[in-house]
Amino acid sequence: MIYIKLIIESLNFALQSLWNNKLRTFLSLLGITIGIFAIISVFSVIDSLRNNISSSIQTLGDDVVYVHKWPWEMNNPDFPWWKYMNRPLPKVKEYQMLENRLHNAKAVAFSAMGNKAVQYQSNSIESVNIIGASNQYEILRSLKIYEGRSISFQEFKRGQRVAVVGQTIIDNLFDDNRGLDKTIKIDGQKVKIIGVFEKEGNDMFNQSMDNAVFIPINFMKTWLDVESQMFQPQIMVRPNEGIEVEVLKDEIRRIMRAIRGIKPKDEDNFALNQTSMITKGFEQIFGIIDIAGIIIGGFSILVGAFGIANIMFVSVKERTKLIGIQKSLGAKSYFILFQFVFESIFLSIIGGLLGLLLVSLMIFIANRMIDMEFSLTLTNILRGIIISFFVGLLAGYIPARSASRLDPVIAINSNF
Repeated sequence: MIYIKLIIESLNFALQSLWNNKLRTFLSLLGITIGIFAIISVFSVIDSLRNNISSSIQTLGDDVVYVHKWPWEMNNPDFPWWKYMNRPLPKVKEYQMLENRLHNAKAVAFSAMGNKAVQYQSNSIESVNIIGASNQYEILRSLKIYEGRSISFQEFKRGQRVAVVGQTIIDNLFDDNRGLDKTIKIDGQKVKIIGVFEKEGNDMFNQSMDNAVFIPINFMKTWLDVESQMFQPQIMVRPNEGIEVEVLKDEIRRIMRAIRGIKPKDEDNFALNQTSMITKGFEQIFGIIDIAGIIIGGFSILVGAFGIANIMFVSVKERTKLIGIQKSLGAKSYFILFQFVFESIFLSIIGGLLGLLLVSLMIFIANRMIDMEFSLTLTNILRGIIISFFVGLLAGYIPARSASRLDPVIAINSNF
């Protein structure tokens, strides 16, 4: 009970100190408030970006191997672009040979994409993402149909003029928002809509199917050069169940070298990429931002800690007589020590809660202005409170210790 009374008494003293010295308290708590805001806002933004990137990577497939001309390298100042510029692009025939020769692959697909105008009667949309792919692309990409059906194996093989489109295409192209079984024109080519994708929303890599038209690659290549750099050709491979990605990559590398006739001592003229390469690149960036946020917030918290320590020293001076009376009535030194430490912690936590409130306000505004989901997680809330607790503990210990060591006779006769 004595500790409960001690805590309640410390809270009362803290509230009185806050109320009686509003300006001093505000200026002193401003540092800890800004510090917690800086650190927790950085952590919250990074966590939100990390979650959005993770969800975007999941749509790309974290176990999918991408055969590209260019390697996916991030944060490499010595990236030898001249070395990769003359590499050949993936070919449809190479995809077909890989599909026939791979033993550890669950799915193999070829895709190409580019921006074209799409028209229906008098309505048209510019810069629509046209994706041409082979039949197993839907297995690799995990596409979901909202209305209609997906493209059949025979339609892929024959290169028929059919398409599955995104919700944005339906909303902007058709006045009645109904596009199923209607015929649209892609770059002048007539295509029948047989399905509509579920709405996905934008992701970090702009891979959403909402503003896309999905067609068979065998149809797309009848009027476009799908193997040119303009259409970003790529081969995608997913391993069988129980097969490690590295095992699959070794098999792909061996077959691709044989297909392209690369000599044993020569380097590969293709790249085998994974989404984990993107993740590692972003983690390095996040690490730098983390450090910057901690440094900026750390300076603000340091200033706030000095401010709280200043408040506590002033509070000790103002209550010197009261401390003397308490000690003359039998109060132990640890009682006085805990009283001021609790008060310091309470003041620091108030500043931390104000900082968390500012973070919540920032996230609320960001979610209204930016097409990305930000959130203040329970982990970051607890992190802010814990930091505030320890700042208050460290800032209040020296003033509290000086208060606990006061001689009761000298303290009672003090002029403060």
